[in-house]
Amino acid sequence: MSEPKEPGDQGVADVVVPDTVVTDVGGDDAGPTPVRDTRWNDALQRVASGGWAVSLGAVVLAVLAGSVMIAFTDEGVQSAASYFFSRPGDTFAAIGQAVGGAYAALFRGAVYNYTADSFAQGIRPLTQSMTYATPLIAAGLGLALAFRSGLFNIGGQGQMLMAAAGAGWVGFAWDLPGGLHLLVALVVGVAAGALWGGLAGLLKAATGAHEVIVTIMLNYIAFYLLSYLLATPGLLQAPGSANPKSPPMADTALLPRLLGPEFRLHLGFLLALGAVVLTWWLLERSSLGFSLRAVGENARAARVAGIHVPRATVMAMLLSGALVGLAGSTQVLGLITTGFSYDIDAGIGFDAITVALLGSSNPVGVLFAGLLFGGFKAGGSVMQASEGIPIEIVLVVQSLIVLFIAAPPLVRAVFRLPQPGRRAPAGTRRSGASRREEVQR
Repeated sequence: MSEPKEPGDQGVADVVVPDTVVTDVGGDDAGPTPVRDTRWNDALQRVASGGWAVSLGAVVLAVLAGSVMIAFTDEGVQSAASYFFSRPGDTFAAIGQAVGGAYAALFRGAVYNYTADSFAQGIRPLTQSMTYATPLIAAGLGLALAFRSGLFNIGGQGQMLMAAAGAGWVGFAWDLPGGLHLLVALVVGVAAGALWGGLAGLLKAATGAHEVIVTIMLNYIAFYLLSYLLATPGLLQAPGSANPKSPPMADTALLPRLLGPEFRLHLGFLLALGAVVLTWWLLERSSLGFSLRAVGENARAARVAGIHVPRATVMAMLLSGALVGLAGSTQVLGLITTGFSYDIDAGIGFDAITVALLGSSNPVGVLFAGLLFGGFKAGGSVMQASEGIPIEIVLVVQSLIVLFIAAPPLVRAVFRLPQPGRRAPAGTRRSGASRREEVQR
């Protein structure tokens, strides 16, 4: 039985039956009105309400904030602003020149140098960005795996330092044939990172100690332990040297260059890409990954379902440390091969947290986030050298990205993105009959 509508509807009524919505227009021979196909609207709404849109919005807002800082610190803008009310166009032109010149320099230093004399010289910035992105991708994958497992692993610095110590020791102290030497050094480095991360997981599983406190303390322990090893003759310190630095790596333990000796891009980038695929398969297609994700979503429910939560915790930290250990190994075997010191991590352990957050703890997202931050690092120095812009502007942009990612409601409000889980308006939802007709077609 139909229900009367408001007077403005002119007698149009909806007859509702289970899974079917039929619109009665008042005529005996009139059939149901066709329902508009909303598949594309539904798809766009799912994309806009997902984490990808928030991450992209966070990057855009951070870049805009960086543009404001560039404009305010530029001398040309400050000079033109002194007579803004008499000639406002000069101020806007100066702002455009300052901001445009800054990001053009960032592009030339990170993607392609269109002022270079040859194509090989032009793509050098891209290869440099990929080189800087290699440890960020590997370490970001490790932290993302821990985040998906419900663990906040901020011990990337310590895990990288231990991995660098293990891989570097094998790299300069062992005498093995080529190929085997590199393989053993990588395995030892990854194992050292895994053990350092697994120690935090074991303490949490056995005693309930919070992983944030444990990993912070392990960072300090790793830093001072490596400092001691590098300052002690006969351990990691180079023979005959008083500096806390290791000997150079043997040629048989170095990661080969992918594009020849004139480019720094090495095999570690392909290893990082392989780690992306492996991590995606582990999390999305394996039973172990299902257990880790279940524990990350709700540890109590996972325990009721028969999952051994302490074992999953230890395994998650082991795998997380192994991926971060891959980042540390590529640093000493591919980038800094003349000997490493206690600053070998170069802040990557903490930058990887931002990479994992920006990538929404998704392996593919971590890949693109790592490339973005590698581009920031490669292009920041060119922006400073050619435009005189402080490189700290890039660091501020990276920090703002973290700030905006931590406040998704703010990003959604600025860009008017739909909230996740919100149902579509009633006029755009398809009825059960229309969905069955689509399946039959």
